[in-house]
Amino acid sequence: MKILFIGGTGTISMAISRLLLSQGHTLYLINRGNRNTGLSGDLVELTVDINDEAAAARLIQDLDFDVAADFIAFTPSALERDYRLLRGKTRQFIFISSASAYQKPLSDYRITEGTPLSNPYWEYSRNKIACEDYLMRLYREDGFPVTIVRPSHTYDERSVPLGVHGDMGSYSVIRRMREGKSVIIHGDGTSLWTLTHNSDFARAFVGLMGNIHAIGEAVQITSDESVTWNQIYQIIADALHVKLNALHVSSEFLDACGSYDFAGSLLGDKANTVVFDNSKLKRLVPGFTATVRADEGIRSTVDYVLSHPECQREDPAFDSWCDRVELALKEAARRVREMQS
Repeated sequence: MKILFIGGTGTISMAISRLLLSQGHTLYLINRGNRNTGLSGDLVELTVDINDEAAAARLIQDLDFDVAADFIAFTPSALERDYRLLRGKTRQFIFISSASAYQKPLSDYRITEGTPLSNPYWEYSRNKIACEDYLMRLYREDGFPVTIVRPSHTYDERSVPLGVHGDMGSYSVIRRMREGKSVIIHGDGTSLWTLTHNSDFARAFVGLMGNIHAIGEAVQITSDESVTWNQIYQIIADALHVKLNALHVSSEFLDACGSYDFAGSLLGDKANTVVFDNSKLKRLVPGFTATVRADEGIRSTVDYVLSHPECQREDPAFDSWCDRVELALKEAARRVREMQS
C-alpha cells in the first residue's frame, strides 16, 4: 500500500511506521523530520510544518494514497485542513481519537464503541469528540472514507506508564522509588486500568488499514488485560528491585493542590475503572489479540529507561510538589488527631 502519515514518529505511530516499512509498504511522512532517523525502508520524507497548509499541499499535489492518517490532530480545525488536503486523494482516512472521550463517570465499567461520548472534566477529550462528530458528518454527507480509532493508555519503551507524574514524564517517579521516597498513587489504587504496548497497537491498527469493513466505523484498540494501579506501581518497584512506598491520595485532592491538570487526566480518565470489550476489533481484524502482558511490557520499559540517559529527564519541580503533598497530608492527619484529643 501507499500510505501517508501526518506525524508518524510518536508513541503510537512510531511502532506502526516501523511495522509498515518492515512489511514493504511505501510510507510518506509529513512532519518536521526531527525523529525520522530511526526508520528505514521505502520511506518518503515530506519535511514540512503541516500547519503550513499551502506548502503541504504542494508536496502532495501529484500524489494519492491508499490510506492517510493524522496522529497529531486534536481539534476540528486541524481536520478541516486535512479534508482540504486529502479530499479525493485517499481511499481511507484514519483519525486517532481517544478512549478518554467515553462517558465520565461510566455507567458500566465494560466499554464498547457504543458507550456514550461525554467527558465534562477534560477539554482534550471534548475536542476529540468534536473531531469525531465532524468526520462522521463528512462520511455521511460527502462519502469521505473515515475510520476512527480510539486508543486508551498506550505506551512504548521510552516512558513507564504511570497515573501521576510531572511535565517531564516518568523518570522522576522512578528516581523517587530508587531513593526510597513515597510515590503518589491516585485514589486507593484498586481501580482497574488497561495498558496497551505500542507494538500490539500497531498490529491491530495495520489490520484496519485498507480494510473496507472499517470505513465509517469507530474502533477501540486496547489490550484485553486489566490491572489495578497498585499492581502497576508494584510491577515498577519489582523491576527496580526496591520496596514500594505507596502514598494513596484522592484524585480530587491532587487536583485541588494545583500545578497539574489532574481534573482531566485523573477525574476524566485514569481515576475511573475501565475494561474494554474488543469484540468489534477482533471481528474486523480476525486473529488479533494483544500479546504483551503488563508486567512484561513495564519491565522492558524500565530497563530501557535506565539504560538510555536521554530518557532520564530530571523534574525537581514535580519532586518537590510530591514532598509538599505528603507533608500536607501528614499535617492534616495530625490536626485531626489533636482536635479529637
